[in-house]
Amino acid sequence: MSTATDGSQPERKKRTITEIRESKKTGEKMVYTSVPDYTSARWAEMAGVDVAVVGDSLAMVAHGHPNTVPATMDMMVMHAQAVRRGAPNTFVLGCMPYQSYNTVDRALTNATRFMQDAGSDAVKPQGGKSQAHILRALVDAGIPTASHIGLTPHTIAMFGGFKIQGRSAEAAMVILEDALAIQDAGCFMLEFEAVPGPIARVISEQLEIPTIGIGAGVGTDGQILLSYDLLGVFTDFKPKFTKRYANLTEVAVGGLKQYVEEVKSGAFPDDDHTYSVKDEVLDEFMTLVEQRKQV
Repeated sequence: MSTATDGSQPERKKRTITEIRESKKTGEKMVYTSVPDYTSARWAEMAGVDVAVVGDSLAMVAHGHPNTVPATMDMMVMHAQAVRRGAPNTFVLGCMPYQSYNTVDRALTNATRFMQDAGSDAVKPQGGKSQAHILRALVDAGIPTASHIGLTPHTIAMFGGFKIQGRSAEAAMVILEDALAIQDAGCFMLEFEAVPGPIARVISEQLEIPTIGIGAGVGTDGQILLSYDLLGVFTDFKPKFTKRYANLTEVAVGGLKQYVEEVKSGAFPDDDHTYSVKDEVLDEFMTLVEQRKQV
């Protein structure tokens, strides 16, 4: 970070693709968090998060859907625009939603929307070997691209639910092959989800690109959690891998309960929260009101 021109506080400098790539060599642990809106993006930037991720998990935490499948490109672009405004000096990674990259042409069109319409710095589809041609096409088009393997929410129906991936040696080898395919496609980073920590560590050691983990142990090159999970905003359920650093729902509900009580009792609003008017203005107004009644 550099010093602000007025000397009041540090001025944040956005992380670059080069810095993210080189974190693999430097050993710097990159911190990612998924943020669905302007306010949570502001919090992330103020806290010094390296990468703000516009994850399609927002279909669940912001729209109340049971999974990520209902997220649309229009929805994602709208939220990504809000995140960009909230975190102008933070690297923003837009996650491509379900079926938005099922062909090369569609992938290029929708990734361009993230970059052009929302001002994102990179995009992240899901998948490994089966999606390598899509990933390569995006990279070749000059679009910084990452990918996501292990538990991939877009194919949750095929997994039979949210289940840990790579528990057998054969299954772990599939994840390794997917990771190598992502690297070969030119991606600058990949994400592991719900992979046993020792497996994720070994695979990460085979790669030249950095890895981030969610439910994948400490052996990855960085970590990602949903801001609404780690702050206790979204409380419908709590994944095993989420650590709660705050409980904003408890604070919020407590505040709202006090508001309800004070409104019903007449304690709010009090004089401190009400605009005043000069006595002579009020008297003149009351005179006009009385005159109107007599007309």
